[in-house]
Amino acid sequence: MSEPIRVLVADDHPIVRQGLKTFLDIQPDLSVVAEARDGDEALALIAAHEPDVVLLDLNMPGSDGAKVLTRLAASDHRAKVIVLTSVTEAVRVTEAVAAGAAGFLYKDIDPDSLAQAIRSVADGQVIFAREAVTAMTAPAPGPVAALTAREREVLALVAAGRSNREIAKQLSVAEKTVKTHLSSLFRKLGVADRTQAALYAVTHGMAGHTEGRLESPPRAGRQSAVHKRRVWEAR
Repeated sequence: MSEPIRVLVADDHPIVRQGLKTFLDIQPDLSVVAEARDGDEALALIAAHEPDVVLLDLNMPGSDGAKVLTRLAASDHRAKVIVLTSVTEAVRVTEAVAAGAAGFLYKDIDPDSLAQAIRSVADGQVIFAREAVTAMTAPAPGPVAALTAREREVLALVAAGRSNREIAKQLSVAEKTVKTHLSSLFRKLGVADRTQAALYAVTHGMAGHTEGRLESPPRAGRQSAVHKRRVWEAR
């Protein structure tokens, strides 16, 4: 009979470590050789026990999972790492893969599926949850996604031709606060001024998307000229 696959569990939650150890140790071909509660302890125990597979959480005190992966990649340890986490951000998945993770799974995985994933990774395969693959391959969100709800309101009001003073009055904030929001949304959208911001809002269907009710645009004539001037007003 071949030697069992040696597993190290690294997670800052005792109940998670205990649950994983209890389940994995009843598998005839798996054996938990060590448990770590943070990244620094994980690195020390990996060096001491030389596990075949490491189950690694990303969010831990001290050196987090990402740092552990980076340091392992720069060492000569042969341990293969499966990230087992609740973290879903695409950037974290991509970072883990780039740092050398052989698997990326979520903590809601079926226990038997986890055991099989450990066997597969120990055998040289790579295992990624479907959600992790989706996160890695999804198109990056546009700059609009970075705007706060208040910045979206300010942007829509700029596109509607409101001056800073009018925006401040409608949103019940100081005019200085409006200018702060404008500076922030200019930076996030990659625009230089309110003229470009207004154009961006119009071309991306964001004009008029505010919680407060916008007044009807001025009619043709002199009022229209005033309205137009306010839209392109530089601040």
